Amino acid sequence: MQENGTEVTAAGIARLAGVGRAAVSNWRRRHADFPKPVGGTETSPSFALTEVETWLRTQGKLAEVPLRERVWQQLAGHPEGPVTALVHVGCALLLVNDRPTVWLELSAGSDARLAELLPAPLDQVLTPRFGLVRKRAVDTPTAAQLRLSAPLLRGAADLAAELGTRKAYEFLLRRHLDANPRQYTLTPTGLAALMTDLAGPARTVLDPACGTGALLRAVAAAQGALGIEDQHLYGQDSAPELAALTALRLALHAEATVTTVRTAAADSLRDDAYGTLTADAVLCHPPFNERNWGHDELAYDPRWEYGFPARTESELAWVQHALARLKEGGIAVLLMPPAAASRRSGRRIRADLLRRGALRAVIALPPGAAPPYNLPLHLWVLRRPALTAHPAQPEVLLADTGAFTADGRGGLDWQSVRTAVLDAWRPFDRTGTAPEQPGLSRSVPVIELLDDDVDLAPARHLPPPAAGGGAEQLADVRDRLGETLRRTGDLTPPAADPRPPTRWPLTTIGELARGGALQLRTGGNGGHARVPVLTDHDVLAGTAPSGTLPESDEEAVLTEPGDVVVPVLGGGAIARVVDEATAGAALGRNLALLRPDPAAIDPWFLAGFLRGTANNRQASSYASTATRLDARRLQVPRLPLDQQRTYGERFRALAEFEEALRLAGRLGEQLVRGMYDGLTDGTVEPG
Repeated sequence: MQENGTEVTAAGIARLAGVGRAAVSNWRRRHADFPKPVGGTETSPSFALTEVETWLRTQGKLAEVPLRERVWQQLAGHPEGPVTALVHVGCALLLVNDRPTVWLELSAGSDARLAELLPAPLDQVLTPRFGLVRKRAVDTPTAAQLRLSAPLLRGAADLAAELGTRKAYEFLLRRHLDANPRQYTLTPTGLAALMTDLAGPARTVLDPACGTGALLRAVAAAQGALGIEDQHLYGQDSAPELAALTALRLALHAEATVTTVRTAAADSLRDDAYGTLTADAVLCHPPFNERNWGHDELAYDPRWEYGFPARTESELAWVQHALARLKEGGIAVLLMPPAAASRRSGRRIRADLLRRGALRAVIALPPGAAPPYNLPLHLWVLRRPALTAHPAQPEVLLADTGAFTADGRGGLDWQSVRTAVLDAWRPFDRTGTAPEQPGLSRSVPVIELLDDDVDLAPARHLPPPAAGGGAEQLADVRDRLGETLRRTGDLTPPAADPRPPTRWPLTTIGELARGGALQLRTGGNGGHARVPVLTDHDVLAGTAPSGTLPESDEEAVLTEPGDVVVPVLGGGAIARVVDEATAGAALGRNLALLRPDPAAIDPWFLAGFLRGTANNRQASSYASTATRLDARRLQVPRLPLDQQRTYGERFRALAEFEEALRLAGRLGEQLVRGMYDGLTDGTVEPG
C-alpha cells in the first residue's frame, strides 16, 4: 500500500480500466487474487490504489494509468479528504508557478524530506499572495499535515508540467465539484459572465459569498481581456474550505504582479472582514431563504440604510451589505430568488431602494439558469447613490428573459440571454431610460411601483408580446405546416413485402472498434471549447445542439459528419447520424459516439441496425431506476459495403420521414397555441 494510503472505489477502478461497474463486480467474484477491500462499507468498499494498479497490469487490463486519472484518484482517496488535498495541491502549485527551481530542489529527495522542508518556502509564497489579513483563508500547511500529501503533490507537479499550473488545478477542482454536485451551490459560467458584464469594468471587486470563486474568476478573465491591470479581488465565505479554494484558484489564474487576491473565512453578515472596503463592484450569489442570518444580533447594524430586514428577508440583508461595500456610483449585481421582488415583508425596503435610486434593474432569468433550477431567478442591479442630495432616478429597468427557456435538458442559450439583457441594460445605464420591448423589457417610472405592494416582478409590468407572434406569423406557421404535411405524405415508406427472417453473421461494436473499423468515444466530462453541445435529449428529440458542458481544461469530443451518436441511458432504440449542420458540436453526457471508417462501414447502415429493438435489449442492463446501454455489445451484420449502402439508403429515407413527422408536430403545437392566445386576447377574430 502506498505511502499516502490512497483508496479507490469500484467506480474509480472502472474508470481506470475503461470498463463498466459490472465488469469490476465480475472480476471480484471470478478472481481470487483480486485485491481485498481496505476501507469503505460492505455495500461500497474501497481498495488500495497501488494494489489495484498492480493487479490490472498483471491481468493485462491496464497498460499504464493516465497521469490525470492517477492524480485524481490520489486526490479523491486522500486520507484527510479531497478538500484538504485540493488546498495542499493549490499551495504546492503556487510554489511550482512562482519558484520552480525551489520546487525542483525540494522534490529531489524523499517524501519525508519534501514534507519537512516545504512549509517555509510555501509561507514565502503564500504571504505575499494573500497578505496577513484577518481570517486569511489559506494558512501554510505544517510538515505533519503535508506528510500524507507528498506523493499527491509530486503527481500534481507532473500534471502541471504537462498542462500548466492553472489548468492542472482547474482540472482537479472541476472533477471534485462534478463528483459532489449536492455539496456545492455553483454559479454557472454563463451566469457569472453575464453578471460581470452588467457590473462593467472594475478594478476592485468583492464577492461576500464567494463559494468556489466562479464570479471572481469571471471578473479576472473579463478584466484581463480588457487589459485592465492592478486588479484587486476580495472574497469571503462562511465555509473555510470554499474561501481557501477560491483564493488558490484566483491566485493561479492571475499573475501576482497584476492581481491582488484576498479571501477571508467568516460569515459576511455577522463578521465582515472588509468593513472599510469601498469597492468598484460587488457580485454576489448569496444563500437563499436563510432564517438564521443574524437578525437578532444585527438589529442596530449601520449597514441597514434602507430598513432593517425581516427575519424572512435574508436576501435584502445581502443587498444592503453589498451597497455598504460600494464606493459612490459603484455597481452591485446580485442573484435573487423571485419571491424577494414581491414578498410583503420586504416592501418597505424595496420602496426605499427605489426612492433613493439605489435599485436600477430587476431582470428575470429563465428557469434553469442556476440552482434551484426550477425557479426563474432574478438579477438585481444596484448602484450606490452619492451622499450629496440628488433627485432619485425616475425610472427602473424591468426585463424578463423567460422566452429563452431551454428546449429540454440541454441548458440555456446563454448567448441569446446575454444579448437580450445587455441590449436593454446598456442604453438604460447611459441615459436612464430604454425603448420598450413587449414581453422583454420596459423602463418603468418609479412612481408606478410605489403602491401598497411594491411588486417588482418584471412579468407583471411588461406589455405582452403579440399573440403567437402576431397574425402574420400565425399565417406563416400554417403555411409551413401544410407544406410539411404534404412532404410527410411523399416520404411515407412504401408497403413492406413479407419475407422470412434473415440470419446474418453478426459482429459487435466492441469487435469493430478493436479491429479499427470504427472509433468509440464518450463525452460529457467537460471542455474549454466554446461550442454548442449535443445532448442526449437533442438526440432523442431530433433537435439542434442545445447544451453546455462544465468548464474544464479537458478536450471536448467534437462531432464530425458521418458520426453515429447513441444515448446510453433511458432504454430507447435511438441512433443519430451527424450531418453538416450538427458537425462541430461537442458530445454531451450520457452519449456514445461511433466514428466508422467510411471504407469499411456505411454510417446510415450502422445507425439503422443499432436502432433495432432486440439489438438494444440484448445490449442493455437494467436497474431499479434506469436502463443503461453498453454500446460495445450492440450488434451489426457482417455485410459487404455495397449491400450496407443499400440498407443505408433505406434507413436514411426513414430518418427523413421521422424528421418530417417531428416538424409537423412542432408546427401544429405552435399553431394551436398561437390560435388559443389570439382568440383569448382578442387579436384573432373567431369568424
